[in-house]
Amino acid sequence: MMSVVHRLTAGWLVDHLSFINQCGYEICASFAYPDGVTLDTSVTSTRDCHSTCTFAATSSSDGPIPGPGDVIETEGKPAKTRYVFREEFFNVSKPHIAAAPEEQLWQGCPEASLTELKASSNREEHQEETKRVVGDSVASARKKRKRKCVLNQGELDALQYHSKVRKLIQEGTLHLVQEGLKSGFLHRTIAEPSCRKNAVPGHIGCGLAELCEMAKQLPAVNESDRQAVHVLDDETSIPEQDLLSCVTENSSNGAKIVELMGQKYLVPPKSSFLLSDISCLQPLLNYKKKYDVIVIDPPWENKSVKRSSRYSYLSSWQIKQIPVPALAAPNCLVVTWVTNRQKHLHFVKDELYPHWSVKTLAEWHWVKITGAGEFVFPLDSLHKKPYEVLVLGRVQGDVKQTLRKSEDVLPIPEHKLIVSIPCSLHSHKPPLTGVLAEFLKPDVECLELFARNLQPGWTSWGNEVLKFQHIDYFTVLQNES
Repeated sequence: MMSVVHRLTAGWLVDHLSFINQCGYEICASFAYPDGVTLDTSVTSTRDCHSTCTFAATSSSDGPIPGPGDVIETEGKPAKTRYVFREEFFNVSKPHIAAAPEEQLWQGCPEASLTELKASSNREEHQEETKRVVGDSVASARKKRKRKCVLNQGELDALQYHSKVRKLIQEGTLHLVQEGLKSGFLHRTIAEPSCRKNAVPGHIGCGLAELCEMAKQLPAVNESDRQAVHVLDDETSIPEQDLLSCVTENSSNGAKIVELMGQKYLVPPKSSFLLSDISCLQPLLNYKKKYDVIVIDPPWENKSVKRSSRYSYLSSWQIKQIPVPALAAPNCLVVTWVTNRQKHLHFVKDELYPHWSVKTLAEWHWVKITGAGEFVFPLDSLHKKPYEVLVLGRVQGDVKQTLRKSEDVLPIPEHKLIVSIPCSLHSHKPPLTGVLAEFLKPDVECLELFARNLQPGWTSWGNEVLKFQHIDYFTVLQNES
C-alpha cells in the first residue's frame, strides 16, 4: 500500500486520498447493520451526540484486503460493503489566494517544458534572491502596516528562514509538479466538481475531546485489574471506561465499525489506538510496545489557536513531558510536524529533541498544491506559506546497538519535499508511510501522537484519534449481495 505517485531526487508527489482508500475499509454488511438498514450511496449518521455512551464493534471476517474497484466475491457469504473517503475533501482546484502570474509554477502554458521551467527558475536565482525576498517582503509588509509597527523579530526570523529554503521548495516542487502533469495525476485545467458538495455535518467527531476530559472523573481502575489491550471482536460492546483505560486493537485483516456516543467510526485492519487526554498516557505505556517510528503533530500554541475553539493547545513544557524515551525503540526515528513559526522550530531542535536524547538529522517540507499543480498560497505570502516543516531525528543510545539497527537502512537525507493536494479538513496531514519506507526496515512498529485518524500497521494516540474515521467522512463504493 503506497501513496507515492512520483519519486524524484527532490522528494515525492503523494496521493493522500488514494492512501486512505487503500486502507481496506471493507465491512461485512450483515454485521455492520444488523437491523437490516439498507445502505444508500451516501452515508449518514443514524444517531445524535446525546445518545448513551457505548462502544460497539462489528467486523467482516478475516481475509485478504481487496483494493478499490475489486469485485467482492459474495457467493454463500454475507454481502460486503466497501467505504471510500469522500473525494470532495480533496477537490482543491484553485489556490486559496491567487499568486501573481510570474509566481505560478507552470504559468498556465501548455507548452511549458522542463527546460523552460528551469530557465525561469534560474532567472529568479540571478535576481539577488535573498535580498529580493527578504527586502521586498519587509517593504511590502511595512507599506501594508502604515498604522502599525514594523515587523517584529519573529516575522523577520520567518522571512530569513524562508529565504534559505525558498529555492529548494520552488525548484523541487516544480520538478515534481511537472512529473504529475506528464502522468496525468495533475491537470492544468481542473473542472469544477459536478457533483453536489455534501456539507460536513456539525456533529462529526463531536465530544471526543470532551469525553476524554470527562474520563478523568471516572473511578480509578486498579492496575492489577486494568487490561493492557482490548482486541475488537465481532459484535462486542465495550463500556466507555474500558475504552479510555486501555489500547483498543483491531488485529484482523478486515475493517470494523465502532460506535461511540451514538456515532460510528471506521477502524482499519491491523491498527490500534488509544483515545485519551495527555494526562492519561499510562495505558499506552502499559501496551508495552517499543516503536521504531514516532510521528508527532503537537497542537502548537499560537494567536489564532488562542482565539479559536477548534482545538486546545499545549505549552512547550507540556510537550516536553510526553514520554517519548519510554516509547522509543533503540535508533527510533522521530518525526515532528512544526508550524512556520521559528519559535517552534528552534524549540524542537534546541530543546525538545535534546530533552528526549534525539539527534536532529533533517528538515523536510510538506508542500501543498492544487490539482493543477499551483501552490495553495503564494510562495512568498506574508500571511500563510504553502508549506509546513517536518523535523526528523533519531534517538541516541548504545552505539553498538544503534549501528546494528542502522545496517541495510538508507541514511535520512538532509532535505526532501512531500508534495500533495491537501485535504480541506483542518489538520489532516498526508501519510508518511510511503515516503519513510525506504529509510526503515520492514515490519517496524509505528506510533503517531496527537493523531486524528488511524492507519493500518500503526498505533495512534490522541484525544481526537477517531475524528477523521467518522463514517460520515466516507461514502459507500459498492454493496453487493
